[in-house]
Amino acid sequence: MIAARRKKFLADVFAKYMHYRMRKAFNKLEVVNKITPKPGYSVLLLCNHFGWWDGLWANYLAYWHLNRKSYIMMQEDHLQARMWLNHCGAFSISRSSREMIKSLQHAAELLNDSENMVIVFPQGELISNHTTEIKVEKGIERLIKNIKGPCHIIYNGALVEYFESLKPSVYFHLLDLGVAGELSFDELTEKINTFHRQALKDQVNVAH
Repeated sequence: MIAARRKKFLADVFAKYMHYRMRKAFNKLEVVNKITPKPGYSVLLLCNHFGWWDGLWANYLAYWHLNRKSYIMMQEDHLQARMWLNHCGAFSISRSSREMIKSLQHAAELLNDSENMVIVFPQGELISNHTTEIKVEKGIERLIKNIKGPCHIIYNGALVEYFESLKPSVYFHLLDLGVAGELSFDELTEKINTFHRQALKDQVNVAH
């Protein structure tokens, strides 16, 4: 398992550079349901996962909307190919290895610091954002149980539209899932799926 070795200067430069890139690549980035994290709580951000930009969008949310230091769980072979991301807060997980337990524990330890936000993709693989079911891997249950400090859990369902623009617009549908330990794993999964299906319906009438 490759632990995060976040360096504030590099992480800040990377976030600002990617913000610049996003302004050029996208028509707009809009947070549909704005949430302010609980003061004194870390944030576990669970995101749907359908494309290359997902982690960068989550990092954008960390810096400009949720006000937390961003850490992200990445597949180990992907991180090994881009090790400079390790200094921006990335750490690895290998789903087919016992190292997975170490990765989940590392994530939980990061979440014991109220200034941190850990980004996790609960589906564990790339799935079309048109899906009506967000399958939450059981590792999320283990992760949440290992968090010792106060932690606010938020789900981010990102959906993309083009409308009249040549550039895509990204809409972030955020769901407040309360404090770690309040919901059972089944309740958490049900709330995410109910919300995601509603977000797909609401997207039909989104302003543009």
